[in-house]
Amino acid sequence: MEGETFLWLIRHAPVRGTAGTIHDADAAADLGDHASLVALRQRLPPDGASYASPSRRTVETARALGLEPELMSEFREQDFGDWTGHRHDELAATGGDAYAQFWRDPASGRPPNGESFADQVARVRQGLSRIGDGSATLVVHSGTIRAALSIALDLAPQAALRFVVDPLSLTRIDRLAAGWRVVTVNQRAA
Repeated sequence: MEGETFLWLIRHAPVRGTAGTIHDADAAADLGDHASLVALRQRLPPDGASYASPSRRTVETARALGLEPELMSEFREQDFGDWTGHRHDELAATGGDAYAQFWRDPASGRPPNGESFADQVARVRQGLSRIGDGSATLVVHSGTIRAALSIALDLAPQAALRFVVDPLSLTRIDRLAAGWRVVTVNQRAA
């Protein structure tokens, strides 16, 4: 269909490392869930374009799915600035009022030297505008998928943060001539 874009959004595989950590872009993916990777690969469009965040975990996941994606910085995870590399429990204990204040309004709050989720939504909107007609697979982060859902459903960023987006899950949205359509959210392949 002319003027329409069909998007398969895949959240990357789990991150190798300590749970509860705000991982940096160089964190590796744990690609041990072969059944989910095979099941996801079978659900992807065979002739579509592919894109990924430039983070290591998204690129590794995309390649495990048999994709060679174009890397788009607009699809990076939210930048948590000075908190990157730290555990949430550590920040809760030592982060003072800045960490507590952030969680009172996580959609518009900014970590020190970071960006808000609302900033991420604006960035993802720019990235989505660069994707042409047809089918495309995006291997990205949970925040990126929530941002895309915020755009597709015309939701306030705060409301979009309520979506659960598991590792190796599929979210399908379409940009149609008359507006957006949400096909599925957080669907597990295996």
